[in-house]
Amino acid sequence: MAPTPIPEGQPDDAPETYVGLDADQAESRARGRGWTTVRSLPPGSVITMEYLEGRLNFEVDHGTVVRCWTG
Repeated sequence: MAPTPIPEGQPDDAPETYVGLDADQAESRARGRGWTTVRSLPPGSVITMEYLEGRLNFEVDHGTVVRCWTG
């Protein structure tokens, strides 16, 4: 199967590499790699499902990233 293309406004970065990092360290790394928007959310947050190109989302529990996804 062919790889999924990376949207034009999104850095070539793997979201799974942020899991396990301290939230502040993860945000700093993400911004350094070109993410224009970084959003940290507590577990179980109610969020809208719109996709925003260039955004990286973190689910943060007790200061640690436990889940990360784009959009």
